[in-house]
Amino acid sequence: MSEITEELILPKEKKILYEYQKKGMDKIFDTLKEAPENYNLLYQLPTGGGKTVIFSEITRRYISNTQKKVLILTHRVELLSQTSTMLEEFNVKNKIINSDIKELPNQKDYMCFVAMVETLNNRLQDEMIILENIGLVIIDEAHYNSFRKLFHYFEKCVILGVTATPLSSNIKLPMYENYNKLIVGESISYLVKNKYLSKPITHCYDVGLSSLTIGVNGDYTVRSSDQLYGDFPMLQKLLYAYEEKSLGKKTLIFNSGIETSQCVYEVFKKAGYEIKHLDNKNSPSERKEIIEWFKHKPDAILTSVGILTTGFDEPTVETIILNRATKSLTLYFQMIGRGSRILPNKDTFTILDLGNNVKRFGHWSGSIDWNEIFISPDFYLQNITPDDEIERNFKYEMNDELRLKFIKSADISFDVDAEFKKLKAAGLRSKVVLDRSIEQHSKMCIENSTDIKNARELASLLTEDIVYRIRKYSYCICKSTESYLKWLKEEYERKLDLSFVQK
Repeated sequence: MSEITEELILPKEKKILYEYQKKGMDKIFDTLKEAPENYNLLYQLPTGGGKTVIFSEITRRYISNTQKKVLILTHRVELLSQTSTMLEEFNVKNKIINSDIKELPNQKDYMCFVAMVETLNNRLQDEMIILENIGLVIIDEAHYNSFRKLFHYFEKCVILGVTATPLSSNIKLPMYENYNKLIVGESISYLVKNKYLSKPITHCYDVGLSSLTIGVNGDYTVRSSDQLYGDFPMLQKLLYAYEEKSLGKKTLIFNSGIETSQCVYEVFKKAGYEIKHLDNKNSPSERKEIIEWFKHKPDAILTSVGILTTGFDEPTVETIILNRATKSLTLYFQMIGRGSRILPNKDTFTILDLGNNVKRFGHWSGSIDWNEIFISPDFYLQNITPDDEIERNFKYEMNDELRLKFIKSADISFDVDAEFKKLKAAGLRSKVVLDRSIEQHSKMCIENSTDIKNARELASLLTEDIVYRIRKYSYCICKSTESYLKWLKEEYERKLDLSFVQK
């Protein structure tokens, strides 16, 4: 090792990598050994698998082997200091290039730089900074397209992109156009099985998404999401899901829009739970204070918008609530990954899905062919299960706790499709389907109650089943506007309530 390298790699105790991390790193170096000096390589490893650990050791080893410098690019301010700290743990002295850095007169003092993509792009464009002797450029969260603007500055360098999801954030700019090869690391199922990540326990709640609209970025718009998830029934469904599966657990709620998150905050606060709201409008000091509160309070609830999907690591999170729907596979994995860290007293975590996301993408720890997605992203995206198919195939099942309240009823199910076909064959009006459904619900409430008041209380617990049956009915008659479904629900509940008086 040269004299300059000895000085710039600090004399600390070397951090030890796990076997699967060493394996990934060896694959990367073996590939680069055979590749030309301007080769672009992409490495995939799940959130929580230690991508920063791996590329920090790669940095240390690359500097030692080549005597060339390394540049690490991030897209979030929070990741700058996190990355720099990890490099220090690997004995790599580094310099952060943030908005305060206008020039770099003493580059010889460092063999590694950590920079925000926008800041560095501005400095390079203005020729205020000219980086010397860079041999390797490492791009964290490489699926974001903002990094592409810097590629032409480093055409003679090796570029290593790292990501949990090798699917471009812009479908018009596929990753295979910028990377020669993808190396896939160990799967989530492997990391869970071998106790590197927590085991997920997943609960899905039926949500009708027909009112959502798709924006120019290919995902559901914030406006339509706010209208759906900020509505009282959805807020009540969220509260119910929390109380049913996550009561007393440290919970992180992801929302699409600020309005929804603020509504969530108000509903939970009114229900007597300690909760805080966080979005990108909070000042750095407010954000720090809220995150510190969340870190140290065992049963804390934090409702957020976007800001905690990357650059946030709190291993004590016990429940992730997806209070939103997304078409983004990357976002899906990022959100759930926030709860996957393992601790001595935490080997499982809970996922509550209120956006049909699990049905859309598959289970978080399920099998996924990243090479196929990298090579043919269009094909993958075109074959994601459509929302209407998800909703049509959903089957409502009463949970065990609610089933006990209707224990005297031998049959609690009602096949809307079968009933509709029978009525159609008999030449009867389709609306009779709902009348017969109401009769069955009324019977369930009456035979499990002591009086009318008690029957009405039981009826109020059937909202999920009522919504499910009405939606199934709407598919039968091919009419499912939101206003019509809302009217049907109100009419259904009114008739159900009247049935108790009549009997």
